[in-house]
Amino acid sequence: MSTTYISVALRRQVIALANRHCEYCLVHADDAAFEHEVDHIVAEKHRGLTVLANLACACFACNRSKGSDLGSVAKSTEALTRFFHPRQDQWADHFQIQGAEIIPLTEIGEVTAFILGFNTPVRIEERMLLIALGTWPPLSKLP
Repeated sequence: MSTTYISVALRRQVIALANRHCEYCLVHADDAAFEHEVDHIVAEKHRGLTVLANLACACFACNRSKGSDLGSVAKSTEALTRFFHPRQDQWADHFQIQGAEIIPLTEIGEVTAFILGFNTPVRIEERMLLIALGTWPPLSKLP
């Protein structure tokens, strides 16, 4: 399946809306080893459109982990559960920050954190470094 071209103007709009942060793990583009990407929240192969309401700014790690998936099975309920949707959901409703960990608060948070690997040792170590540098978490995401 071919991917629809995302115009420069639309890319800039998505990145500006996210204030250059990954809309999943909250890492700022300046703190990432690889450039942030514009991600289809609902992949085109699942009939997701290339419009602002379906695009998010994602770091390399989150985008590669998510791929074209829409959700996963929640361990707590064994129910098929959709991922966090940056255009429809509020981050603080589904996650909280405890030190360098991102703690899921809901089934949506649970499956998103698990599949995107929020709390793998490498990602926690990265956020510990960013905390020490004073660049994570973004103050706008704290309650």
